[in-house]
Amino acid sequence: MLPRVDRLRAEMTIHGLDAWLVTDLLNVRYLSGFTGSSAAALITRDQAVLITDFRYAEQAAGECPGLALEMVESHWALGAKRAIEKSGAKRVGFEGYHLNYRDWSELSLILTGVRLVPQENLIGRIRYVKEADELALIREAVKVADKACEHVCGYISEGIEEREIAIELEYFMRGLGAEKEAFDSIVASGPRSALPHGKSSDRKVKMNEFIVLDFGARCGGYHSDITRTVMLGAPDDRQREVYETVLGAQEVALRAVRPGIQGGDVDAMARDFISEKGYGEYFGHGLGHGLGLDVHDGRILGMRSDIVLEAGMVVTVEPGIYIPGWGGVRIEDDVLVTDDGAEILTTAPKHLEL
Repeated sequence: MLPRVDRLRAEMTIHGLDAWLVTDLLNVRYLSGFTGSSAAALITRDQAVLITDFRYAEQAAGECPGLALEMVESHWALGAKRAIEKSGAKRVGFEGYHLNYRDWSELSLILTGVRLVPQENLIGRIRYVKEADELALIREAVKVADKACEHVCGYISEGIEEREIAIELEYFMRGLGAEKEAFDSIVASGPRSALPHGKSSDRKVKMNEFIVLDFGARCGGYHSDITRTVMLGAPDDRQREVYETVLGAQEVALRAVRPGIQGGDVDAMARDFISEKGYGEYFGHGLGHGLGLDVHDGRILGMRSDIVLEAGMVVTVEPGIYIPGWGGVRIEDDVLVTDDGAEILTTAPKHLEL
């Protein structure tokens, strides 16, 4: 974990900080390896300190051998105070997007002679580019999701409830070794397929209607995220046109993913394709996001993203068309940016008809 800490220290120097207080648990895990549910970390120029309580003492010692431990009886703020005072830090950066007002107020009251400086999610930016061990875990999560997709496409039948399909997906992924599902699985059919994040319901699947399946697995803390749109029976002309428009937009975007291009430019290519087909008003979300310790690990392929793609980034590419009251289509793959282009990690077929 030390190279990650060193990259953060370089950012601290740029921002004139003596220390960095980390409260986002995903960032704590990224920097320290700690997987518990209650902790903070303080990174100084010459030390990395994990702040946690008695429940995690043995776990922290095993997971974080290179870090000093600051144990607290209750809230991490008192441990942070002690660690900051020991370090002599005067300008301490903190995750302004994450630290709530109550905790900030408590820190401000108990610290003297220390300036707390809010910062954006610089650690999140560092996390964009994945290391080899991270990529191995993402590949494992993708493999589980691909197998689950193949399984559930053979499981779907007329009259089955959306919720039953979601449960089967999650049960199957657990059976393949996933820690859990990456997020609440989305199974949305018929008119409900026009809900981009529609929760799985008790609605029963019918013939000749779209079924959007959006799900993923978590393995070793890392996520996959895949979407396929399928149907029982044959599509009519409009359904076929909408599906092929989304598929075409995704193919344009997938060809564009490479180092050096801005995320917003990739989004624009897919968006322009859909607009030229007459469906622009029905594509209202960003093309894709980063993938890693968080299933939405940065809006890398957002509409206005100025993030430049680099080798080692993993992103989703997921254009969609959602027509209220009629139905919707989304197709999503997980993509690794390589030195000279991109590798599509997800391999599940993109056949509309089951």
